[in-house]
Amino acid sequence: MNRADLVSEIAELTGHPKTEVSTTLKALLHSLTHALSKGDKVTLVGFGTFERRSRQARTGRNPRTLAPLRIPASRVPGFRPGQELKDVVDGRSRQQPFGSTQKSSTVKKTVKAKAKKR
Repeated sequence: MNRADLVSEIAELTGHPKTEVSTTLKALLHSLTHALSKGDKVTLVGFGTFERRSRQARTGRNPRTLAPLRIPASRVPGFRPGQELKDVVDGRSRQQPFGSTQKSSTVKKTVKAKAKKR
């Protein structure tokens, strides 16, 4: 899925015009990038955490000549998926329909509580 596909799907789900969705997506990505460049973590509960990670300088090899080369230290973006995302991707749980007000953990707790009452 590319950006245009994502914008189309979000516009279809929300009923908002594609131009509005595209602007919102640009603003989201801009804010996320700005926060990461400052070194802040961005946590989207249930989805995951974006953070800036540091890589140390190291020695690599040129694959053609096998000559050693120095790879400088750098900062890279990192992502850790949340438990909800992991469960849906792995098939352990189902993704809630769009617009659903209950979280999956709330649904699980409710089902368990009803089962105990019986």
